[in-house]
Formats: sequence, C-alpha cells, structure tokens
Amino acid sequence: MLKVSLMTLQRIAAAALLVSSLFAEAPGRKKRTVTDEEVRQVHESAILVDTHNDITSATVDGFDIGKPSKDHHTDLQRLKKGGLTGQFFAVYVAASYVEGNRSAHRTLAMIDTVKHDIVERYPNDFLFAVTADDILRAKEQGKIAALMGIEGGHAIEDDARLLRRYYDLGVRYMTLTHTNDNTWAGSSGSKLNKGLTKLGREIIAEMNRLGMMIDISHVSDQTFWDALNASRAPVFASHSSCRAISPVPRNMTDEMIVAMAKRGGVIQINFDCGYLNPDVARAEQERAKTLRPKLEALRKKYANDPEKLTEAARALRRETPLGVRATLADVVKHINHVVEIAGIEAVGLGSDFDGVECLPEGLDSVDLWPNLTRALLEEGYTAAEIRKIYGENILRVMRAVERTAREMQAGTR
Repeated sequence: MLKVSLMTLQRIAAAALLVSSLFAEAPGRKKRTVTDEEVRQVHESAILVDTHNDITSATVDGFDIGKPSKDHHTDLQRLKKGGLTGQFFAVYVAASYVEGNRSAHRTLAMIDTVKHDIVERYPNDFLFAVTADDILRAKEQGKIAALMGIEGGHAIEDDARLLRRYYDLGVRYMTLTHTNDNTWAGSSGSKLNKGLTKLGREIIAEMNRLGMMIDISHVSDQTFWDALNASRAPVFASHSSCRAISPVPRNMTDEMIVAMAKRGGVIQINFDCGYLNPDVARAEQERAKTLRPKLEALRKKYANDPEKLTEAARALRRETPLGVRATLADVVKHINHVVEIAGIEAVGLGSDFDGVECLPEGLDSVDLWPNLTRALLEEGYTAAEIRKIYGENILRVMRAVERTAREMQAGTR
C-alpha cells in the first residue's frame, strides 16, 4: 500500500483547514456570494475524480488528447485547467460488438488506447492508476490519475477468465450492462426488466473477490436490486442522476439511491441534459421519433462498421438540434436532492463528457469544473462537503472494494 509522505499529508490538512475555516455553514441553507479566490482555494484543495469520460472512443480512432480540440469536450490542456485529479476513462464496448463475438477484441483495443494513446503518450501529465492510493499519489505529483472502467458487461463474453484478465490489465469497475440486456443481467434500455441470473451472481462474486467496483448505471431496476443484494462490497453508479427530478429509466429512484447509500455506495451525477432536466428529456423523446427511422437505416448501412455508424449517427444528431438545454443549476439540483434523501456521503460526479451530445450551460467541457465549485459554494456547501462530493466519497467506495477483495482472498469473508 502506498505510504503518503507526512509532509504531503500536512500540506493537504493545512489546505483543508484553510478552506474549511472560510465556510463553516451547512449546505443549501443560506445562499451567498463568493470570490474568485475562494473558488480557487476550494477547487485546488479538492481531489476531483470524474468516474466517466468517453474521449476514449475518439482516441482509439486516432484523436490526440494532447492537442486542443473544438470537436470534443476533452483534451489534455482543458483537463489540467479543470483541475482533475482522477479521470476514469470509459472502456466503452457498444452493443453492436456482440454480433460476431467481437466484444473482447474491442475491449482490448479500448484498454490499449488508455494505456498507450493517453498515459504512455503523455507520461509527464498522466499517472496510470488502479487504487485509491494511486489517485492520492497523482495529486501529490501534480498529475492526472488515469483509471479505467468497462462500460457494458457483454465485454467479458460470459467468461470470468476475461473478467480476470481485464482486471490484470487495470480495469477497476465494470458497468454490468449498457443499453442491451446481456445473458446474465438486464438493462434499463430494455422493457423486460430482467435481473441477474446465476451466472450474473457468480460474476458479482468474482468482481468482489478481485476488487473490481460494481457499476449499476445502465442496469434494469431488477438488476440493481439483485446486484445490491448479491455484492459483499458497496456498489455505485458511475454516471447516473435522479429519476425523481428527470423521470428517465437511466436515472435512479429515491429508493435505490437511499438503499445504495446505506450499503456505502455513491451515485455519481451524470451531466447529460436529458438526465438532468425533464423538459430536455421530453424534447429528446420527440426528436427520437424523428430520428429513429433514419438511425435504423444507418445501422443497416454500417452493420459491419461500428466506428462509421457512430460517426454517422453523431452527424445526424447534430443536424437535428434539440433547441433546449439543461443548466448548471440543474446539476446542483440533483446534488441537493441526493444530499437531502441520502446524505452528503452518497453523491459524487460522473460527467459522461464526450459520451453525450448535450451538456448543461456552464459545464460544456472539462475545463469548466470550477464553475460547479462556484455554484456549490453559492448554494451554501462548505469546502469540506465539496471535497466529499468531488472525490472523497468515491475514494471511500474504492477503499471498501479493495478491503473486501483482500478479506475474500485471505479467506476471512
């Protein structure tokens, strides 16, 4: 286990004490104005961990994260400006890769783009991370911790051997499903509301034993409850929001959020406009009716070329704008809601940058994280509470998962 130096701990404690003394009031009770210096101090004191970013779908096709980009939400310069300490990069495997048993090949390519195209290409800026301690070390070294989470449980092709291999390569969470049901878990994108099968429960147990976090974003309601009950370690949602505010299936109900929090889990708020704002969600539904036949035609045209399908689908959506957006206030509203029903320890951040087409005004790209810091301070959150939301809560989950793995491997659980 990493031994953080005493001097580093003292520096972090001193910074925490300084900013905590500035804001002693409880959150959301008395709104206030803040200065730029207050925002800077609080933001720099935090260990900011974003648990979902899809820029990897571009880097795997040749995008250079080190060069400024107007076509993406993410590049290295803006990551630094945004003050990220830890970034979980999505090892996203589209459902289309299930056809022809290509899921494992795509998973390995996505892992490689994180390790080769991001970390190895820019070693002075990124630190490849697999533990909570690694994230602290990145903070100490002034680097960005680069972590990986698989998005789509079909990536393991129903084989625990592949799961173990992905863990060995550095993957530290797996989203059990994506928009598709797989053979062992149900998706929120399906109307069948399937739960975990016997194989699914075995996969959960193996994830616990390995020390891989169980991500319940994208799963069906039944799979959520099955996973929560099957797991020995806390589960979390890497990029979801609150269904009570925006009633879309991808979001979590209050009952789910509270139950997950009682087991030590965290919901990481997603910045997708429709997940944040019900008016945008309705506009998206109406647009979907128009786009559905056109997208189906594209799926047939590019049935054997997932990359071109993704590119063409994005172009089609750009040609048909929504006309309405969420706002920074919507993000704060979701955070407030989780805090009210489950406590400050239950909420974190999973942006979905470069995985969604619509982001809230004021959070258009990764350099604008300080805008959220300002908004939370103005809402009345203390510096200590912001640090919990930004990183301490997900670090707690990571440590609990790591501890469960050690105990299971030692035969004490």
